Order: sequence, then structure tokens, then C-alpha cells
Amino acid sequence: MTGAPIEHAVPPEAPADIAGHMAGLGRRARAAARVLAVADAQTKTAALKAAAHRIRAAAPAILAANAADLARARADGMSAAFLDRLALDAGRISAIADGVEMVAGLPDPVGTVTERWTRPNGLAIERVRTPLGVIGVIYESRPNVTADAAALCVRAGNAVILRGGSDSLQSSGAIHAAFVAGLAEAGLPEDAVQFVPFADRAAVGAMLAGLGGALDVIVPRGGKGLVGRVQAEARVPVFAHLDGIVHVYVHAAADLAMARTVLLNAKMRRTGICGAAETLLVDRACADRMLAPLVTALLDAGCEVRGDAATQAVDARVVPAKPEDWDTEYEDAIISVKLVSDLDEAIAHIEGHGSHHTDSILTEDAEAARRFLAEVDSAIVLHNASTQFADGGEFGFGAEIGIATGRMHARGPVGAEQLTTFKYRVHGSGQTRP
Repeated sequence: MTGAPIEHAVPPEAPADIAGHMAGLGRRARAAARVLAVADAQTKTAALKAAAHRIRAAAPAILAANAADLARARADGMSAAFLDRLALDAGRISAIADGVEMVAGLPDPVGTVTERWTRPNGLAIERVRTPLGVIGVIYESRPNVTADAAALCVRAGNAVILRGGSDSLQSSGAIHAAFVAGLAEAGLPEDAVQFVPFADRAAVGAMLAGLGGALDVIVPRGGKGLVGRVQAEARVPVFAHLDGIVHVYVHAAADLAMARTVLLNAKMRRTGICGAAETLLVDRACADRMLAPLVTALLDAGCEVRGDAATQAVDARVVPAKPEDWDTEYEDAIISVKLVSDLDEAIAHIEGHGSHHTDSILTEDAEAARRFLAEVDSAIVLHNASTQFADGGEFGFGAEIGIATGRMHARGPVGAEQLTTFKYRVHGSGQTRP
């Protein structure tokens, strides 16, 4: 397919037989997964580099598709924040391609021996990483997820079925067309990355049911409505988080300058992402020197502060916090602030109100940091660092397919390595069991 033109048109309507169409996607993905599972690392690397090249070359077509999506979104009255998530330009398309190339440069996890030992009877046993199989990714308005998810799945030897949001169908479809052209250029099956090109919600239902056993895991990327539905209805394992109720705890031994800098970044760098801080906890022992400067810094930065009585007392602009504020993911320039008596109360508050996503302690006390990192049961815990580092790229994973807050083997940013499972290889010399 080298040099072949990329053509993409989103069907205006779903097929009459949605269940049959989705079952066909599953069958083709399963067949492609068997090929991809045994593909060597060099072939997968070449495919990802070719996909990145194809995405860059297809920039005019992708931008035209995105313009159509944006026009429809504006006509539907979508918010400025939504339009920003949806919008692509030359720089964003280049960044999408850069992300695919970054994944291409990651070590191939497939075939890695994670442990080996020899039994007294001479059997040599190895635990080795293997692909999960076929992954379903259900996402909303961000077209870049199309390339991120496809690249990570291919790197880990998995086929993937992508179901993008109705608002980004043409943009995501154009990116998908470019990506699979790169797969074909390297000799891998285009069916390894499938795309659902219509918006009917029945397609989601078919994926949640497992496509007749074709899907091995589902990853939702989107808001609470989507993730909640997936977690409630899926009949296959799910890697997901429902809420990002993220805490920053300022311990008694925190440095004020660092606390102010880290807190403002954790809350205000990007308020709508899942790693944005939603609650600030301040140790009562340092409240006299910490609370007013931190609250003032937030307010002056344009953040609404909803606080307990002590917090309200430091600035008239503070809004009284309601009980539900401690359990709210604002995804906006709003934060709840509370004084806690000590480290134990901070940990108890996080356990009672957090979502096991990401939480940070700011302190110069090594023992307090050790306890916080050990006792806070979140996928990501940080010491003296912004919660906005909750991101696969920042972890060195190249990209992420999502953040998982469950207790399966994939927890935190889900990169290529987390998209593998393992099997045991046992080498013998004729042993039999007595």
C-alpha cells in the first residue's frame, strides 16, 4: 500500500444490522490479533513509524474532517472547552504523530521474561509477557485518542476496536485511515486496528457484551456517564476510573514556597483533566503560616475556593463548603479546602472521600512522606510533586490508553506494558509427575 491514497468517508447512518456489523469487527480483530501476537518487535516498530508518517501526510484530510466535526459541534451549541478538546490544527496533528513515534521507540514488552526459576526436579519455569488479545476502547471527543490507543495496542501486540464519540467521528475516522495505511505498509493486517464509523449507541452495547467473546478487555475514556455505563454493563474486564477526586495534603513540615507552587500547578495548570487537584487538606499545625497564603494564591489565580469554617475565616471570598464538595470532581477552577488535625486525619479523609486515583503530600518530613505513600490506597501517590504528573507520557510510557484505579494488574497510567498479561513457559527433559 506504499503511496496509496487515503480515502475516508464516515457513513451517515449505522448499518441496518448493527449486531452483525459489530460481530464482524470482532471476528476480524480476533484473526488479526493472532497475527500481531507473533509479529516481531522490528515489524511493529516499522508499522508505528509508518503510521506516524501517514498521519503527517494526511494532515489536510484530517483537518478537513475536523472542520466538519467542529461545524457540527458549534451548531449543536457545544461549550468552548468541548470545542477545544475536539479541535485539531497542524501543531496538534504533528503532536499526534510524535506520540505514535514515541510509542514506536518504547521497548517491546511482548516476550519479556519477568521471572525464571528451576524446580528440584529440573523443570525450568519462566513467566513471560504476552498480549491481552483484543481490546475495546470507547472514548468521547478527543480525536488524538484514536492514534494513542492504536499505537499502544499495536506496541503490545494487541488488536483494538475503537469506538469514538459521535462528535469526533470524522476526525477520528481520518486519523484511523492514516494509521492503518501505515500498518499495511509494514505488512501487518489493517484489521488489527478497527474503527466503528457510526454513532449509534447500540455499537457500545455490543462491545460491552463482548462481541461474542472477541473482546478481552474494555477501556473507557470519557466522562462519568460513559465510564459509569461501561463499569455497570460490561461483561468483560474493564480498565477505568470513574472519578478523579484528587487531594493535595500540606503537612505541618511543608515548605510554603514549594506548597504554593505545587498547589497552583496541581489545580490550575489544566482544571479539566483527571489529575487536577480537587481538594486541599492543610495540617492544623501549620495553618497559621500556610492556610491564608495558599487560599489567597488560589483565589488570585481565579480559582473558586469552597472551604470549611477555618478556611472561610481567612478570606471573605471563600464560599462555604457543603458536604458534597468533599466528594466532587469539579473539572473546573474550583477547589474545596479543609483543615485536618494531623496525618492520620488526612489519610482518613482521603480514604473516605477519594477515588483511589492520585493524591500528593507536601512535606519535608521523610517519615510522614513514607507513611502517606504506604497508607494512601491510590493508584498514584506523590511526595512534593504536582498531581498533574498523573499521565502516561510523564511516566515515560510514551502515551496512555487511560488511568486505571481498580486492583487488577493494570493500575495507574495504562501503557504498552500494562496491556500485556503473562503465561508460563516450562522447559523439561522428560520429567513425569509421580
